[in-house]
Amino acid sequence: MNILHPNPDRLVTDMLDGFVRSHPGLARLPGTQVIVRSQLDQKVGLVSGGGSGHEPAHAGYVGYGMLDAAVAGQIFTSPTPNEVLNAIRAVDRGLGVLLIIKNYTGDVMNFEMAAELAQDEGIAVEKVIVADDVAVENSTFTIGRRGVAGTVFVHKIAGASAQRGDSLQEVKRVADKVAARVFSMGLALSPCILPTTGKPSFDLPAGEVEIGIGIHGEPGVRRGSIAPLTELVDMLIDRVAAESSLQKSDEVALMINGMGATPLAELGVCAHHAMARLDQIGVKIHKSLLGEYMTSLNMAGFSITVLKLDSELKSLLDEPTHAPAWR
Repeated sequence: MNILHPNPDRLVTDMLDGFVRSHPGLARLPGTQVIVRSQLDQKVGLVSGGGSGHEPAHAGYVGYGMLDAAVAGQIFTSPTPNEVLNAIRAVDRGLGVLLIIKNYTGDVMNFEMAAELAQDEGIAVEKVIVADDVAVENSTFTIGRRGVAGTVFVHKIAGASAQRGDSLQEVKRVADKVAARVFSMGLALSPCILPTTGKPSFDLPAGEVEIGIGIHGEPGVRRGSIAPLTELVDMLIDRVAAESSLQKSDEVALMINGMGATPLAELGVCAHHAMARLDQIGVKIHKSLLGEYMTSLNMAGFSITVLKLDSELKSLLDEPTHAPAWR
C-alpha cells in the first residue's frame, strides 16, 4: 500500500507538531512527545497516552474538562516511563495526578514505573486501568481484557470530576466506577497497514470479517463470512449486553467508533442498527457518539461501546469540555 508520509521515523513527531499548531489551546513539551494544555488549572492533573496510531486518541482528548496531558509512543508502542514522568511533572499542581491506562502490558508497566518515580519526588499519583474489551480475556499485547475505545468515556467523566475540583481520591473513585461499567467489542473488514513496513498486520481474505479485533492490528478471536450489517451489529450488541448485564430500563451512553478507514455513512448505518437493538432490549440511550474516537491506523471496521450510567455519571458526562476530539 502507498504511504503518504515519506519517512516513518518522523511520522509521530511531525503529527504531534501539526496537531498542536492546529489547536492553539495545546502545547508540546520541548524535547518530548507529550501534549499538554497550554494553560493548566489548579486541580488534579489527568494524564493518559499510549502508542500512536489510534488518533484522535490520545492528544485529541487534551483540553478543558478532559485530560491535561497525553503521552505519545511510536506506532503501537508504549511511551517510555521517562516520557510519562515528564507529563506527570508538567501537570502536577500540588493536588496529585491520575493516570488513565489502557490494559496493555507495555502501557501498564511503563506508566506504573513513571508513577513510582513521581512518588519518589513527592508527587501524589493514582491510576485507573481500563479493560473494556469483552472479546478476549488475554491477547498477545496484554494479560486480561484489553483497554479500547471505552477509555474515552473514562477520560471524559474523570476529566469532569477533576475540573469541578474533586480530590485525587474522588477523581480516582469516579474513574474506577466508569472503568467497571464500560464495555466494548469490535470487528474488521480489513487489517491495518503498518507505515513502517507498508504491509498488513494480518491476512484477511476477501468476503470475510474478523470478529473481536484489538486496536494494535491484532487479529480477532474468530472470523467468518461477511453477514448483513444488522446481524454483525446485533452480534456485538448482544455480546456487550450480556457482559454488562444490560436490563430493560437501564440508561447508557453509546459509542459507535470507526477504526480508521470506515466511511461515516457506514458508521451511521451501524448506529441505526445498534440503537434499534438497544430499543428492543428496552435500554434508554442518554447520549450517542458517532465517529472516530480510538482508531487502528487505517483498519476498516468499527467497535461498539456501551457505558452503563447512573445519575452521577450522567451529570459528569454532560459537563462541557474543550478537548478537540470530543464531539
